[in-house]
Amino acid sequence: MQKLAFMILFLSMISIGDKKPIRNNEKVPAMFKGNFVDDYGIRYTVNDTLFIQYPRTKYHVIRWNVKDRYIVARNDDQNPGEGGLYTRIDYMQFSNMEPWKWGFCLSVYDAKTDQIAETTAKADRQNPKKGCNGFPFSRMKRVE
Repeated sequence: MQKLAFMILFLSMISIGDKKPIRNNEKVPAMFKGNFVDDYGIRYTVNDTLFIQYPRTKYHVIRWNVKDRYIVARNDDQNPGEGGLYTRIDYMQFSNMEPWKWGFCLSVYDAKTDQIAETTAKADRQNPKKGCNGFPFSRMKRVE
């Protein structure tokens, strides 16, 4: 009986441990953090741990890959769609596109695991007008 109780406790700890965010220690550039509005008028808040698309969509950041310019996140359970699944958010900086400083693409938003999200889709930053699964990157400008 004691072995059974230990086994149940051990398996519970493994499954809980699997849900913990894994963060790397990369320094996220300040230009990608703050309050923004995109070229569709949608508002966002982005920080080290959350990517929020108002009014009701949250992505819990698992890791920022600054070198390759993407975020891996878990979709909030309360999101209107794909709750609890995983997303890869590719981003890029813009030049000569004022007031738009950067843009993002939800390359994949319904992966079963963070590893699948990270390796499945990659945006085409050479073609930001169609490089997001055939659609343009959402362009972002800072707001107060």
